[in-house]
Amino acid sequence: MTFDYDLFVIGAGSGGVRASRIAAGFGAKVAVAEEYRVGGTCVIRGCVPKKLLVFASHIREDLESAEGYGWTVGDSSFSWETLIKNKDQEIDRLNGLYIKTLEGAGVETINGRAVVTGPNSVEVDGKTYTAGKILIAVGGWPTLPDVPGIEHAITSNEALHLDHLPDHIVVVGGGYIAVEFAGIFRGMGAKVTQLYRSEQILRGFDGDLRDRLATEMRKKGIDLRVETNITKIEKTGTGVRLTLTDGSTLDAGAVMYATGRKPKTDGLGLETAGVATAKNGAVIVDEYSRTNVESIFAVGDVTDRVQLTPVAIKEGHAFALTEFGGKPTSPVHDAIPTAVFSQPPIGTVGLSEEEAREQYGEISVFTSDFRPMKHTLGGSDERAFTKLIVDKATDKVVGAHMIGLDAAEIIQGIGIAVKAGLTKADFDATVAVHPSSAEEFVLMR
Repeated sequence: MTFDYDLFVIGAGSGGVRASRIAAGFGAKVAVAEEYRVGGTCVIRGCVPKKLLVFASHIREDLESAEGYGWTVGDSSFSWETLIKNKDQEIDRLNGLYIKTLEGAGVETINGRAVVTGPNSVEVDGKTYTAGKILIAVGGWPTLPDVPGIEHAITSNEALHLDHLPDHIVVVGGGYIAVEFAGIFRGMGAKVTQLYRSEQILRGFDGDLRDRLATEMRKKGIDLRVETNITKIEKTGTGVRLTLTDGSTLDAGAVMYATGRKPKTDGLGLETAGVATAKNGAVIVDEYSRTNVESIFAVGDVTDRVQLTPVAIKEGHAFALTEFGGKPTSPVHDAIPTAVFSQPPIGTVGLSEEEAREQYGEISVFTSDFRPMKHTLGGSDERAFTKLIVDKATDKVVGAHMIGLDAAEIIQGIGIAVKAGLTKADFDATVAVHPSSAEEFVLMR
């Protein structure tokens, strides 16, 4: 059969853009349909704008520490409106760059919501397009629980576009998005209450990091309440009134839920083509991102494998290499370095102590607890913590974790070592960069 395109991609986020560009580089005729803006969750409403807000929220602490370093800082003030305007301008710039990248690669961008109408066809705004292969890369979307009055709550999507910063905001959730936004709002001067239904935040992370972050967040003035949830939300003249699980009420300017995300497959028409999905809507794929329909594939958060932008990019690249480059490539989902841009930030790669004990049994754990040098004159009592998990049988480092200044930057390099399977002896033989926080990873004995 003759098709309009060799590849039709639904969704111009990180995974879809990478797959499109690489496939086009191999000579494929490619089109991408996007219903909103090019760049996806990460660029438009996720990693990038959130990180800009994290930078902004740190400045207050930097001003407070300036005196210890000899600086006299005069009167200062913060404008949420200015920050959001400048953030939006940067997102506009990045959106334009992504569009130019696709154009430069020879990829056609089609504006509109695409719906799958068959194994080799999609429809966008009433027009049908055919393709030899279809790639689903629509990402995920925040979910909201079934709570009376939930229509009065916001998610991280809306939090990035608030017209003003509430005096008091309640953040519901214990994952990385929740702790990051709690730190953002607190750093900008708002009163913050964070509610989490389980016993400790950041489920799935190493226990020491979870406990230490909770301690530091409380020291910064965040009212972190675990084993607490909301049973009802009511709109008031000044914001919202929340009824909690213990029967008490809490008044705030706004309530933001960060309690999970789900693949955005509703109304996508996958059932028309017979594509199998999981209960949460995730597209089921094999190790090469193939669905049960020969001509349809999926990458990124819509597959609910690992919800991280760099992983979506790796998956998109591997798909293009496999299907258009003649080089079968399966993205590997182990030893993935990741960061939580909390305050202080977390960097982690490999297994937690709990996971390593279950998988290997006999392990060695090395830790270092210290006050970062920057804080010695700055006056902060915030501490940093590094941790290595080693399989005793092989001396292989199977996990590395850090909480403290620059953790995200540091863990990238450590991630290479863990991915490469280096041993504790290899770490010990490496000369330290002094003075730095990173050197702790090669000094633990």
